[in-house]
Amino acid sequence: MSTLVKKLKGNIHFREGMNSCMNCGVCTAICPAAEFYNYDPRRLVDAVQREDEETLRDLLRSEQIWYCGECMSCKTRCPRGNTPGLVVMALRQIAQEEGCFTESEKGRQQYALKKVIDHNILERGYCITPDLVKPEMHPEQGPVWEWVYAHLDEVYERMHANLKQAGPGALRQIDNDSMQELHRIFEETGGMEYMERIEHCSVQKAKELGTTPEEYFISVYTDNNGQHGN
Repeated sequence: MSTLVKKLKGNIHFREGMNSCMNCGVCTAICPAAEFYNYDPRRLVDAVQREDEETLRDLLRSEQIWYCGECMSCKTRCPRGNTPGLVVMALRQIAQEEGCFTESEKGRQQYALKKVIDHNILERGYCITPDLVKPEMHPEQGPVWEWVYAHLDEVYERMHANLKQAGPGALRQIDNDSMQELHRIFEETGGMEYMERIEHCSVQKAKELGTTPEEYFISVYTDNNGQHGN
């Protein structure tokens, strides 16, 4: 048994999500991601069943495993009790462990996600706050957001936000005990280790591309080759 196959079979998500696929295609028919992306969970599960090292390596380097929204619609329909969404979870985890995620545009976005978790959640206790949604990074927000962003203090006051202050209220400062508990959760579950791995592999990829980590982050956050949709 190859190293990747052994690692995949040892993953709890794979063991819970993969029984025996008869290639009926019901998962693809119900999958919301398949409607919009070049994504076919039926083919992905079929490829995994082959237990071929080269095929698995190609999957880990591909865009395919990053299209799934993990909505688990597939779980509700499969006549064999498979859950391709869980198989995707396993593949993503191994892609992070192996560093293969840096080989695809969507996979490289793990670096942006790591930065969001590392800075926003672990330092501030929030996934996102309005001051982080910069108009130049989020043009989809439109001109109204440009005004909001330029007048955040006024908006906070009107919304009665308790910005970075102790006590109750929106955007309040998270107390030290809660922050320490949050850090312990990430440490005990292995989240910190995974984030360090993502950081290391992403910095190496930036060097390979001849760019700085900061420039790499911007490209990861904004690049779109336009080849992901149907």
